[in-house]
Amino acid sequence: MGRSRVQVTYWLENAWLGTHTAPAILLTVADDRIAEVRTGVDHPPAGATALRGLTLPGLANAHSHAFHRALRGVAQIGARPGTAPGGGAGSGSGVTGARSAPTSFWSWRDVMYDVAGALDPDSYFALARAVYAEMALAGITCVGEFHYLHHQPDGTPYANPNAMGEALIAAAGEAGIRITLLDTAYLHGGFTRTGYRPLEGVQRRFGDGTADRWYDRWSRLKGEGHAKVGAAVHSVRAFSDRDGYRLFAERTADVPVHIHLSEQTAENQACTLLHGRTPARLLADNGFWRPNTTAVHATHLTAGDIALLGTGGGTVCMCPTTERDLADGIGPAPQLRRAGCRMSLGSDSHAVIDLFEEARAVEMNERLQARTRGHWTAAQLLRAATDDGHASLGWPDAGRLEPGALADFTTIALDTVRTAGPPPRLAGEAAVFAATAADVRHTVVGGRHVVRDGRHQLVQDVPGSLAAAIGALRH
Repeated sequence: MGRSRVQVTYWLENAWLGTHTAPAILLTVADDRIAEVRTGVDHPPAGATALRGLTLPGLANAHSHAFHRALRGVAQIGARPGTAPGGGAGSGSGVTGARSAPTSFWSWRDVMYDVAGALDPDSYFALARAVYAEMALAGITCVGEFHYLHHQPDGTPYANPNAMGEALIAAAGEAGIRITLLDTAYLHGGFTRTGYRPLEGVQRRFGDGTADRWYDRWSRLKGEGHAKVGAAVHSVRAFSDRDGYRLFAERTADVPVHIHLSEQTAENQACTLLHGRTPARLLADNGFWRPNTTAVHATHLTAGDIALLGTGGGTVCMCPTTERDLADGIGPAPQLRRAGCRMSLGSDSHAVIDLFEEARAVEMNERLQARTRGHWTAAQLLRAATDDGHASLGWPDAGRLEPGALADFTTIALDTVRTAGPPPRLAGEAAVFAATAADVRHTVVGGRHVVRDGRHQLVQDVPGSLAAAIGALRH
């Protein structure tokens, strides 16, 4: 994704300007950035590209596991990719056979591990390229890829120890979107009553052995124009206080740092048995919570945990479609906001890739839980999907339609069966509470069209690419 070498002008029929929708905007792009935003331009001037509908800042998908996309559909019934419901073992290695329907996150995880064991740098590139192209079709201009498939299935490093991570960076570039590679430290296989289990089975490919070895490999990763390198700790199950949370935080103080936090009650119970503290408290006592830190999920928190996260000044990433798909629960989003946390959104396991649905679900889930309405405004939810999401991924200059910001934006149609009807001044509300990814018509990254009139310009057949990449895992 190189810089635009010529000035480009877009005329926006309606645009979301952070707090409200404004009509008739002329937006000029130069060198990948927005140079000018002029209001009150009633008609497209000569040479301008007209974007009809509602143009939003590009959406930030702050939490992704690209390989989970291969589980869509099959994980609902418990079968591994390439098998029919209730079928017997098929051909191939690593991703064949069938099993009974998962009843929890933990049984779903077993199915996920089958896919994790089947990928190599080439197949992961092909799958991720298709997944990121699907994201572009959904209006996503930046993804945070929580990456822990580091090594060969037996744990042996590839000749290039970062071959898998570099494949993800290359895939995002070919799909036309930005990426923050959240390279993950994953050193243990879970809790025991007295300590931590070793990595076993497919988990062996996740680990570097020690925190120092992770840091040595991580330090060799390099970002480029469309890519930044961040860091992650998988969870308190996979990284211990003896591994050095404080040192990890010091080493990664200048980059985004993410961690899965309190996704299931079983994690909290095991952590409390071993450490006498909740995961949030364990991390706080080890100096982990900082403004550059994002807690992913944060579903099962105590009041004290919420206060700790608010004091840390970081972000919480909610992934409602995954959290409901895995029956994990509904996180305390309003309480976290009141405590001072920013919020971002992620599609995580990609049960669907639709940031409008993620945003909408934050409010709708809370309505079901509290039996009252009005916990989040459309403006707050759009900020989570754009400005705060980008900031949590290390792109603070994206997520806004204003001069100086990166020229990343997306346009949704206002004349579909979902969006038709509301007046243009309420287009932002229509986007959050009615639109879906299917309503995206244009996606622009760095000033250039990646999706035009609903068609990806770089990956010509996104559904076909997804089918081919996932189908290859059967063999």
